[in-house]
Amino acid sequence: MQMDKDKISHQDMLRQAAPALVEWFRRAGRPLPWRDHPTPYAILVSETMLQQTRIETVLRYYPRFMAQFPDLESLAAAEEQAVLKLWEGLGYYSRARNLKKAAEQCVALYGGRLPETAVALKKLPGVGDYTAGAMASLAFGEPAPAVDGNVLRVLARFFADQRDVMEGAVKKEYRQQLEGLLSELSEPGLFNEAMMELGELICLPGGRPLCSRCPWQESCRAFAAGLERDLPVRGGGRPRRIEKKTVLLLRREEGATGELALEKRPDKGLLAGLYGLPMLEGALDMSDIRPYLESYGVRVLSAEKGPAARHIFTHLEWDMISWQICTDRPLPEYLYASREDVKGRYPLPAAFKYFVE
Repeated sequence: MQMDKDKISHQDMLRQAAPALVEWFRRAGRPLPWRDHPTPYAILVSETMLQQTRIETVLRYYPRFMAQFPDLESLAAAEEQAVLKLWEGLGYYSRARNLKKAAEQCVALYGGRLPETAVALKKLPGVGDYTAGAMASLAFGEPAPAVDGNVLRVLARFFADQRDVMEGAVKKEYRQQLEGLLSELSEPGLFNEAMMELGELICLPGGRPLCSRCPWQESCRAFAAGLERDLPVRGGGRPRRIEKKTVLLLRREEGATGELALEKRPDKGLLAGLYGLPMLEGALDMSDIRPYLESYGVRVLSAEKGPAARHIFTHLEWDMISWQICTDRPLPEYLYASREDVKGRYPLPAAFKYFVE
């Protein structure tokens, strides 16, 4: 007698469906540069870049980064500013700093090699559960799960699980189920990568999965129940905070070369340690800005309203206006840089690039 589908455990569902997923991935998986040359270091760089970032974006950055820093030793020896400049526009700059720190740690403690277990990898700066599991399974064949938002979405739909996937108990349960399956597979990394690919290409977010192309369509409980567009369930996130800012495009009178004032941001906090345009709190008029500038003993020669822009972070939005201002001499607390240096030397976050360009 055939077992009632509803009584099959999640573990058995995964075990039965795994071969179809792996076969699909071997046939349909995208040819990506880190898959073509899957060294442990290449996987570390790619997985770090892919945190909170789409593959299409990473593909523009990964080749340049690997060309300049082809191994742990070269990255460990690099100046931080050079690493940040190459990361410019990719966002979440703490990833780049942690990647460099991880390289330094590997050179100092592991002879220029990466540790080979998820437990040891998690001790590296910037390496959490997901990245450690992905690296350990892909690079070293350890049966370690890699559970990110894509995998949570796939599993919630596959099981027709209507619980909040962001709850710790649900995540823990999924990890345990995957651990049990991966311990039985000869290539656990291949299964993990197939799960990631399924979430990237087929089991898409936003209620729009491409079920007709899914290798798990026949065994997916959400598809059978018509719930694929309603899952996963996620707890309400906190609302994005909006902050109004005034960006200063400051030039000095003798700045016929186009020199522009930059300030280095604090070592901690948002966009820490990067260079940016001077910025004041609030949407200010020149009547507010002039006293601030003149407090440094400079004279405003001209001022003109500049462009406006908006930049969105994960939980924060900057609503920015700008003023193009020329003063009779430079303000002492700022660095004045040429257009060439702004483009080629100083790492400038995407939030300010619109105003410079």
